[in-house]
Amino acid sequence: MDRSKIITNLKQTLHNHHHIVGPVVGSGMMAKYTAQAGADLFLALSAGKYRLRGRSSVCSYLPIGNSNDLVMNFGTKELLPILADKPVIFGLNANDPTIHLYEYIKDIQNKGFSGIVNFPTMTLIDGMFRENLEAHNNSFKNEVEAIKIAHYCNLFTIAFVTNIAETKAMLEVGCDCICVHLGFTKGGSLGVSQAISLAKAKEKAENIFNYVNKTNDKVFKVIYGGPISTVSDMEYIYKNSSCDGLFGGSAFDRIPIEQVIIDTTKQFKNSQSQKENLHQGLLDNTYNSDDFVEFVKNYVKNNYSKKVLLSDIASLIHVSTSYLSNLFAKKEKISFTQYLINYRLNKSKELLLQIQVVKEVASEVGFSDAMQFSKMFKKHIGISPSAYIKNHINTCSYN
Repeated sequence: MDRSKIITNLKQTLHNHHHIVGPVVGSGMMAKYTAQAGADLFLALSAGKYRLRGRSSVCSYLPIGNSNDLVMNFGTKELLPILADKPVIFGLNANDPTIHLYEYIKDIQNKGFSGIVNFPTMTLIDGMFRENLEAHNNSFKNEVEAIKIAHYCNLFTIAFVTNIAETKAMLEVGCDCICVHLGFTKGGSLGVSQAISLAKAKEKAENIFNYVNKTNDKVFKVIYGGPISTVSDMEYIYKNSSCDGLFGGSAFDRIPIEQVIIDTTKQFKNSQSQKENLHQGLLDNTYNSDDFVEFVKNYVKNNYSKKVLLSDIASLIHVSTSYLSNLFAKKEKISFTQYLINYRLNKSKELLLQIQVVKEVASEVGFSDAMQFSKMFKKHIGISPSAYIKNHINTCSYN
């Protein structure tokens, strides 16, 4: 897609009061379904392919493969054929010693990619390792040069930055979009264990965005990674900054599907035995209506951290949802929905004292949205989860 067309489309997205969304897609399947969902552009990064191989995005920085070759391979074979009328942005390692920047960028353009983004980027490397890399001409300056060449070739350019100095350098060579990289995404089994807080992420991003607004307010402003793993995380950023959108990898692929795959596999493995045990009891006349209620309660006990629907439980024992709902309410003197909420909140009180991270506890007890969990907790318990943790800490200190 032509650069001017991309810019026009993104401006229209913002004009229509929508946010810019750019998923990192590592396969044709991810490309297909994120496109159906209305994503604005698509980032082809080696990190995306490594995640789909069951590895961490950090592998993009390890000498286990050539990042540019990897992106060129799956980008041309999997992404471009599916996203023929969509902008696909090539994740370019500008410090690859085997390429000539201008010639390689022209090849990227000729293959059908709409732009480039500097990835893997030196912005995420610091300390002695960074110093040694730069001593041998592996530097952020090469990334700036790549963006400059791509802009000259009329490609759409995205610049990963982490501070104002990097932002200034990228703006001076004409980048179209500044993306504040907040580090690799936290969450899930492959995510980094530590990330800056949402408050610090907002502060860091807005500091850079303020500079962009003063320097060139036509440049798009987005963020990537770090503590952003849910919609509620991003809503906080939108409410408290001038951010235009989100580019993300794990937030779109790894984190949403990890638990779904695990849960689905377990269900195929275990659900039949659960049904057989119950049905055998019914055939032997050893089960009665009370056993249905116990089955529901045991199901909640074993699955409270996942999505729990009474209709799914009813289908397991081949009764109607309305029958099971009425039976449960009559026996327990409480609706199934309220029982499930109470169970999860009681479980969360235990976990809050152990984990002491509200967002993680919310996920552990089946809430995909930490804000919703906090509201529900305060409504039923009387205080917020954070206050509950603080009270416990103060009590322990006093004792």
